[in-house]
Amino acid sequence: MTGEPLTVVVTGGSNSSGIAVARAFALAGHRVFTIGSNEARIKAAAAEAGDDVTPLVCDLSRLESVRELASEIHGSTEGVDGVIHLVGGWRGAKGIEDQPDEDWAALEQSAVTTLRNVSRVFYKDLASSPTGRFAMVSSTAVAAPTAGAATYAAAKAAAETWTLAVADGFRRDQSGNKDEPVEQHSAAVVFVVKSLLDAAMRREHPERKFPGYTDVEDLAAAAVGLFDKPAAELNGQRLLLAK
Repeated sequence: MTGEPLTVVVTGGSNSSGIAVARAFALAGHRVFTIGSNEARIKAAAAEAGDDVTPLVCDLSRLESVRELASEIHGSTEGVDGVIHLVGGWRGAKGIEDQPDEDWAALEQSAVTTLRNVSRVFYKDLASSPTGRFAMVSSTAVAAPTAGAATYAAAKAAAETWTLAVADGFRRDQSGNKDEPVEQHSAAVVFVVKSLLDAAMRREHPERKFPGYTDVEDLAAAAVGLFDKPAAELNGQRLLLAK
């Protein structure tokens, strides 16, 4: 981990993975802004994550709201070094014919539009940071989609594609710059999981083994670990966390 304190934005901070990731960065000595759409929930999540975690409310599906969020963050820090994007959701059906339009609209907004907005608004911060990192969480369903999960897998695939395009942008700006190439220092990656697992799920189903699931604490450790590895090795990678 870099010795200098980082400024990290965790989107989707109200869920268990957001709490785990925010806590991990705070415990590592970094400044964390955790973002949610519900004020009460994000404040409670930030309190659970730690004293150095600042909760902020934003509708990430609205570009102008994300720009206002960035302005608020920039008012108290020079720039953002990392964005860990944990907004998503799940919708499923029986097969191809009964995939509802409402499910596509919901997942397109939560999994794709929020990511597009956040990556566009914070791109310059991450490209300028000596250790800029952008990460999203995707699914093993992208590589092996089923008919019932067609909408979900397609939305995740679109989000992955956008993230890999962000990685290409970082490469073109830095090591691949034809006029003034510099060492690669920013990276965009995709974490791939089968499904996420938290302590509450274990308590509710003590009889289950949850094969292949990724604990949110392991996701958090992987997110913090991004700053320990060279950007050139990370940029554009799909990192499998499923066990």
